[in-house]
Amino acid sequence: MFENLQDKLDRAFKVLKGHGSITEINVAETMKEVRKALLDADVSFKVAKAFTDTVKEKALGQNVLTSVSPGQLMVKITNDELSKLMGGQAANLDLSANFTIILIAGLQGSGKTTFSGKLARLIKSKGKRPLLVAGDVYRPAAIDQLKIVGEQIGVPVFTDYESKDPVGIAEAAISRAKQEGHNVVIIDTAGRLAVDEEMMDEIARVKAAANPQEILFVVDAMTGQDAVNTAKTFNERLDFDGVVLTKLDGDTRGGAALSIRAVVDKPIKFIGTGEKLDAIDVFHPDRMASRILGMGDVVSLVERAQQQIDEKQAAELQRKIRKNKFDFNDFLGQLQQIKKMGNIKDLMGMIPGVGKAIKDVDLDNDSFKGIEAIIQSMTPYERQNPEVISGSRRQRIARGSGNDIAEVNKLLKQFEEMRKMMKMMNNPSKMAGLMRNMPR
Repeated sequence: MFENLQDKLDRAFKVLKGHGSITEINVAETMKEVRKALLDADVSFKVAKAFTDTVKEKALGQNVLTSVSPGQLMVKITNDELSKLMGGQAANLDLSANFTIILIAGLQGSGKTTFSGKLARLIKSKGKRPLLVAGDVYRPAAIDQLKIVGEQIGVPVFTDYESKDPVGIAEAAISRAKQEGHNVVIIDTAGRLAVDEEMMDEIARVKAAANPQEILFVVDAMTGQDAVNTAKTFNERLDFDGVVLTKLDGDTRGGAALSIRAVVDKPIKFIGTGEKLDAIDVFHPDRMASRILGMGDVVSLVERAQQQIDEKQAAELQRKIRKNKFDFNDFLGQLQQIKKMGNIKDLMGMIPGVGKAIKDVDLDNDSFKGIEAIIQSMTPYERQNPEVISGSRRQRIARGSGNDIAEVNKLLKQFEEMRKMMKMMNNPSKMAGLMRNMPR
């Protein structure tokens, strides 16, 4: 997501490259390119124009420090304003009440049912006891889908295949939740078109009966500006509390993420970044702005790592590195933990400067398969003692893993170099010598 916009914004800021100061002429030229980039990303003209006018106003008259180029200053101002455009700060879900009801609404096919499961999983991880409610009375497959999702995450699902009354189902589910000690109720509703007056009246009745503390409007980010217009219509009827943008991992231009807050004045609370049930993130406008401008998102990367990495395992790994005992079992374990963190290209895109470098590289979690096959073709003894892997052993490993012996040799060489670097990092004097001898 946002790769195309990122490239165009990068080209826009190059207008200022080589200029010693910010002038009305070069800022106007830059902002013209930025506005075109935003319009191409499916941001509404009104929002794009207001945004570029604000950036232009803040940029003009700014004194450029000797250590900061006009281009860098413009990126900083644009980053700040992009963050404000998308809401400024993350808007958290309010779960402070003893009993919380969350109503999920949206268009057909927007991903409501999957998101309901993701949200239940996230809430459960915070120590709450959620109950999912299958309130789509028009699509039996939606009820079955929610039941399957509930089983996968260990969250019960309230169903009533016989009833055709979503209001009655919501009321019965809330009563059941209170009886069974659940403290969060998540009501998945049928997808509806904003122009379908009867269906819009129905969800308004569900809202009145359930009296939810949170109403989340789920929208497919790939629908672009149409998503924003739909959100406006739903908000007029439901006065929802926040937006959920799904399918942000798809080939989307990102206009909805950039302009939905400005149009409906409601925060984006969550984003869906994949099909897996853990592919849900709290939306952080400042982090998203940094990623759009190619500045990375190290905070999110660290947070994902902290969620997946076992502290005891990390301490044991550190001990083994200090003793130069890091082996292929440890290496394989690290690969598997990285894969749990999400799509590898997405993760690398969070590292400043790396996103642009790998944008044309075909990189996914399958990239590890060859390495894993080689390691899994080693005997337990070989994994613990890589130095014993001789020529005949390498040939056997290559045959067993379905790889060329050149690939086995390459992995062994890289692994040995990595171990040497780890050993050196544990020796401050050697590390200092290496730093002194690095080319400047």
